[in-house]
Amino acid sequence: MAESSGKRRKVIIMGAAGRDFHNFNVAFRGKAEYEVVAFTATQIPSIGGRLYPPSLAGALYPKGIAIHDEKELDGLIAKHKADLVVFAYSDTSHEHVMHKASQVLAAGADFALLGPRSTALASKKPVISVCAVRTGCGKSQTTRAVVKILRDGGKKVVAIRHPMPYGDLAAQAVQRFANFEDLDKGDCTIEEREEYEPHIEMGAVVYAGVDYEAILRRAEREADVIVWDGGNNDLPFYESALHIVIADALRPGHELAYHPGEANVRDADVVIINKIDQASPGAVDEIRRNVLSVNSDALLLTSTSPAKVQGGAKQLEGKRVIVVEDGPTTTHGGMGFGAGYVAVEEIHGVEIVDPRPHAVGSIRALFERYPHLKNVVPAMGYTKEQVKELEDTINQSGADIVVAGTPIDLKRVIKVKMPVVRVRYDCPPELVERLRPLVARVFA
Repeated sequence: MAESSGKRRKVIIMGAAGRDFHNFNVAFRGKAEYEVVAFTATQIPSIGGRLYPPSLAGALYPKGIAIHDEKELDGLIAKHKADLVVFAYSDTSHEHVMHKASQVLAAGADFALLGPRSTALASKKPVISVCAVRTGCGKSQTTRAVVKILRDGGKKVVAIRHPMPYGDLAAQAVQRFANFEDLDKGDCTIEEREEYEPHIEMGAVVYAGVDYEAILRRAEREADVIVWDGGNNDLPFYESALHIVIADALRPGHELAYHPGEANVRDADVVIINKIDQASPGAVDEIRRNVLSVNSDALLLTSTSPAKVQGGAKQLEGKRVIVVEDGPTTTHGGMGFGAGYVAVEEIHGVEIVDPRPHAVGSIRALFERYPHLKNVVPAMGYTKEQVKELEDTINQSGADIVVAGTPIDLKRVIKVKMPVVRVRYDCPPELVERLRPLVARVFA
């Protein structure tokens, strides 16, 4: 990324409203040798056509920086005569990354990935990071377990969550959530609530936003330790004293096939192979071999991930249910099911309603875009319109009960005609006990 010919290198950053902004803030903001001419956006609906605001972009960008749909990439490279394109989103196959690299190179620009040396910030407090190989591995339950271990040890803990800023970016620069009213005030999407609510339910404070150095400095004022709650299998934004990475026994091979999941595996202190109780024969051994082939120093742990029906399974017997799952896990995460489906598929007399004939609007479009989805509804709600479409899809299904595998309390955000029964994954006690001494070493 060296300066050439004494001119500002023109840069485009490819992202999905998260890592892209962080990379800009840390590696490009305020640096006169670069001119970031555009962001491109993918994965998240309706984020193209916006602006990275001047208040965040800095003095070199008094008009801000335009955010375009990724479909415009070739045209943007040509229009701006871009020198460099930085790929800055996650949960993508290695093949996908290289297709994008080939597209960029053919269009005439250089292609780059920025790693931890360029983008990870140092904290004044110890940081424990919890990341994953793919979206939907079971990272959140591990993060909650780490937070609980620290709090049991008398530590003041703040969780900092991977970014999901889909609204007013200037207003979302630094966000602090300590109660459910904070979520309402922040006009959080369903996806944001899926990540923030579990922390709030256990009495923890969670930060998120856009400017992760400003977020870190705020969090350090009230914390003895920071827990980085990674998302979308991205790399940590902070230098970590303990890096825990979750692999999924239902997706063997993905630990070496996805970006930046493989980088997480290679850099991990601890790799937890999760969902071994649901795995096919040989899957755990395959993952173990793959992990050790690239990181022989990693401590490997295994864990089950039992799905528990709140209030017991008996209430679902003989009922027609519609299953609502975590949105990112079942869409770009590639999973055809989640906690809700796992919990109900073997309950006696349960009929799982096929939601596809009842889907409307953007929810129907999701089933067309992700044909692996058949018996579950992704809990998508990036806009008020999409939340209403999710509501209508559920209400028109004819189900007796909604089974919610999403981590949030659906009744807080949608109005449905039928009862909602929640299903949760939690870290089993034996894994918590294995993690306890590892967490304690951070303060040794």
